[in-house]
Amino acid sequence: MARLDETRPFMACNIAVLTVSDTRVAGNDTSGDTLAGRIEAAGHRICARAIVQDDADLLTIVLKRWIADATIDVIITTGGTGITGRDVTPEAFSRVLEKTIDGFGELFRMLSYQKIGTSTIQSRAIGGVAGGTYMFALPGSTGAVKDAWDDILVWQLDNRHRPCNLVELMPRLQEHLLRAG
Repeated sequence: MARLDETRPFMACNIAVLTVSDTRVAGNDTSGDTLAGRIEAAGHRICARAIVQDDADLLTIVLKRWIADATIDVIITTGGTGITGRDVTPEAFSRVLEKTIDGFGELFRMLSYQKIGTSTIQSRAIGGVAGGTYMFALPGSTGAVKDAWDDILVWQLDNRHRPCNLVELMPRLQEHLLRAG
């Protein structure tokens, strides 16, 4: 079972939040607001936030800009992970990811199954790494955002989480570049 090692000092991450939607704006972005609130309540910093339409090209532009920003440790998107024609977040992620974190989507769907049953197959939640930046694509519902953050990300983005966490791997995410150079 997971636990926090309280003898270790907490290390805050710089997290960018991107809402992917054709209908949401700052005034009604409940999923983005929920995610941002949980991130800050956990002690992390929101270093960028935006809303972009369900358009793979536009989404890819924002993702590339944020991946190139050395001050951003993690990008979390909400929305666009379904299976309709306008849902293109996983496709945009595939354009930029260097490695996928398959276990994220698998675990998210397992946890989601306990709440929404077989409807979870409609989620294409995905995680990965690009340019030393962690990336997670969450569904656009507020419930899904809460589940992904509360049950997975809050723990994996806490360096005190044992037996291991994603934060302690951050310095090693670009080791392949050192070998190539």
